[in-house]
Amino acid sequence: MEAFNPTPPDWAITATHAHNFCCPSCLRLPKEAKSVWLNRRSPVYLENRRRKWQEFYHCECGTAWWAWSSDRPPSEFAKRDQDE
Repeated sequence: MEAFNPTPPDWAITATHAHNFCCPSCLRLPKEAKSVWLNRRSPVYLENRRRKWQEFYHCECGTAWWAWSSDRPPSEFAKRDQDE
């Protein structure tokens, strides 16, 4: 499964909204997911013309969950780039 495939995988249909950007069942982080799918066909437009997408994750524990791309925590690499 490719993350940018326009067709959602079967597991994404039962996904629940996670409000803390981690698996709601086992609290694993997205980078530990066994599958990822981005719903880029239906972006939501914000007031400042920015977009956000639904990011779907299929966790190792079997839970399917999603969160908004705008809720993603800052990258550890962004801080490193600022320090340099």
